[in-house]
Amino acid sequence: MINYVDDQPDFNYSHTDPFLLFDYGEPTTFAPNPDYQTQPHGIGKHPHKGFETVTLAYSGEISHADSIGGRGEILEGDVQWMTAGRGILHEEFHSEAFGQRGGVFSMVQMWVNLPSAHKLTDPKYQFIKRAEMPIIELVDSRDADSQDNLTKDAVAQSADKQTVIGQVAIIAGDWHGVTGNAVTFTPINLWDIALHTAGTTILEVPSTHNTLLLVQEGRVLVNGTSISAGNLIQFAAPIEPSVDSQPVPLSDAATDTIELTYSTDNDEHTPAKLLLLSGEPIGEPIAGHGPFVMNTQDELRQTFRDYQTGNFGT
Repeated sequence: MINYVDDQPDFNYSHTDPFLLFDYGEPTTFAPNPDYQTQPHGIGKHPHKGFETVTLAYSGEISHADSIGGRGEILEGDVQWMTAGRGILHEEFHSEAFGQRGGVFSMVQMWVNLPSAHKLTDPKYQFIKRAEMPIIELVDSRDADSQDNLTKDAVAQSADKQTVIGQVAIIAGDWHGVTGNAVTFTPINLWDIALHTAGTTILEVPSTHNTLLLVQEGRVLVNGTSISAGNLIQFAAPIEPSVDSQPVPLSDAATDTIELTYSTDNDEHTPAKLLLLSGEPIGEPIAGHGPFVMNTQDELRQTFRDYQTGNFGT
């Protein structure tokens, strides 16, 4: 988990800006909950202000409700992008169906900072279904004529020349002209990646972005370094990635490329699943505590007063 600098004084937030927090819930099995109606698993009504929360459901289901009328069930592969802005109250629980039947639950939630000009924007809720995300087929860069990853139609036309090794779902940002459905306040890429066939693919991110890469399942080589499941790789701008404080070498060609190599001989014998997030740094001061992230201590104190007096999330 990555927390903003006020909770970890030695943490260099400039290396993850605009991302304030990254929380990965590894796959956990929940038994059927016969008391769901009175004791559902999740978090009851609570406030946020000054940033956005982005929630991805890898397995299991999440029910969401908020103070601006946003409601929905996040199913496997779906994404919830909630802009807290000037203030919102919301709650998140296992869906009733999942709670009653039980099963494996896994998710990612991240906090994305808002620039000062948009801290007090109106709250907003974006629900992005997996079926509506642009999907790009990833081809083996070692093939003679496969310099670019292709859309499904292009891959179908060139199937005799390309080896498809996986796919990427574009949640936010741009992939060679293909744009994700999420509307963001600052330039952000959020790509959900799956590799199922041995090969190498190249990811290109703006050199000015801060970049993080979660290896959720499997094992991959990232610029030549073997990374196993459960690791979050941090690439600072200029890119100086590290895993557990150990540097990850970059390819020599350019600082805006990340090379992923997947082998079916890996120890886990399972396809690799990864999540890449990159964003243009905002570069503004942060005053944060608990569920509130502002720019100054005065703004933070006023936020607490507003919440305590009921002038919040309305």
